[in-house]
Amino acid sequence: MALGTAAEVGKSDPIVTRLAAEDKKWFFQKPKLLFLYMMLFPTCMGIELTSGFDSQMINALQIVPSWISYFNNPQGSLKGIIAAAYSLGAILSLPFIPMINDRFGRRWSIFGGSCIMIIGALIQGFAQHVAMYIVARMILGFGIPTCIVSGSSLIGELAYPKERPIMTSLFNVAYFVGQIVAAAICFGTNNIKSDWAWRIPSLLQICPSLLQITFVFFLPESPRWLITKDRGQEAHDILLKYHSEGNRGAEFVQAEFAQMQATIHLELEAAKRTWGDLFKTAGMRRRLLITVMLGLFTQWSGNTLISYFLGDLLKMIGFTDSTYIQKVNVSIACWSLFCGVTVSLLVTKIRRRVMYLACTISLLCCYVAWTISMQKAQTAKDAGTPNNAANIAVLFFIYAYSPCYNMGYNALTYTYMVEVWPYAERSRGISVFQLFGRLASFFTTYVNPIGLGNVGWRYLISYCAWLAYEVVFVYFFFPETFGRTLEELAFMFEDKHLADQAVAAVKKVVDHDEPRGSDEKRPAAEIRETV
Repeated sequence: MALGTAAEVGKSDPIVTRLAAEDKKWFFQKPKLLFLYMMLFPTCMGIELTSGFDSQMINALQIVPSWISYFNNPQGSLKGIIAAAYSLGAILSLPFIPMINDRFGRRWSIFGGSCIMIIGALIQGFAQHVAMYIVARMILGFGIPTCIVSGSSLIGELAYPKERPIMTSLFNVAYFVGQIVAAAICFGTNNIKSDWAWRIPSLLQICPSLLQITFVFFLPESPRWLITKDRGQEAHDILLKYHSEGNRGAEFVQAEFAQMQATIHLELEAAKRTWGDLFKTAGMRRRLLITVMLGLFTQWSGNTLISYFLGDLLKMIGFTDSTYIQKVNVSIACWSLFCGVTVSLLVTKIRRRVMYLACTISLLCCYVAWTISMQKAQTAKDAGTPNNAANIAVLFFIYAYSPCYNMGYNALTYTYMVEVWPYAERSRGISVFQLFGRLASFFTTYVNPIGLGNVGWRYLISYCAWLAYEVVFVYFFFPETFGRTLEELAFMFEDKHLADQAVAAVKKVVDHDEPRGSDEKRPAAEIRETV
């Protein structure tokens, strides 16, 4: 048995999961839950619009003639730092995110990060020189991780257990909506002869953040955060309002609330809620290793080549017309959105390890084929005898890359992170994921134009080698988290006795032995006495 599954000794009896599965109503048959999901889309889902908008905008603007001339056709390391500045700003903000999340809650964290991004977008749109443009992108990057960590957590902590995996998967899929919008805008402004060809897209990056600050306070706060602040009654009322549907729904909420309260109090008894907790136990160190690797995998799997340097790739094989490249840009973004949504709807049907293994193996096969095609196409172009079959093959594998990547590294990423980390360390865990993802993104976006410029198609071989390593790591280390609530996974790598204590609290409610939740914070010692 792979190490990823052998160590899962602390999974608890999925009582609440079974109760949720007995509910046969669709979410759109529940007006209050439907309203909750409608508010999650412009606020939490909208966060990834900004990420998608930025990656596609900086990709597309490098094709826009007026952007190239205004910034004196940046090449090599300067071109790399313009793209990588967004990730550099994100890295600088990450140490503060857990502290902000724990103190102010999810909603205020989203609001604050969105305000920072609005400032960055305004400076970017009115930049007078390349240094100002880079600083603006750093400010944008500084604001985005706070929103991502808070938004992905809030979706997982508010959604009804039955829809929660789909909702958290759709969070990252919104990235492609931002890509499509940015690609379409840049395509529309491509032939404007003035600086507004690039200033308009740069200023419009403000829009997703405006959506977030407009709608975020229509959402309730995370019930789990409220429990940690001794506001159990408010948490219970939120769950009752959005997760209850008649008398049977109220009974389900009682069980769900008991599970949250018991699990969180057991977690907090053992946690100091500092960065040191991530190294404290073997289980935490295991989560940390998985998180670090997943952060690297999401950015070192070759996706940044397509997201940021598609124009360079196509020019290497003879496609130089900016209008044609912009059309390819838009079509890839639309195709990626379709693939992402399709995969997101499958996360309640297919196990996590199966999806990640299918993702990594198919990516490796796709990249090997792409590398061979790229070699044939570039060699023929350099010899002055273009190989149209090889050119078409390169385009085919660029499009084929999207469904392979989406199987694991897009749609499933935040679903998996929310499931792997227990509440007490969730903000820090996702912040670590963001840190290593941003470090990897900074490195690749800086190095990619240098590598492509110096060694051409041979640069793709490095990605093939890394993807082979990903297959091995996923097989041996990724745990299975399918089919359980967040609390039922909280002690996955820990002592089974802790999971049993939380289960006992749920059973008391299911058996009608436990009264309704109150404002009083039940100490962990009292929870143990109920076992």
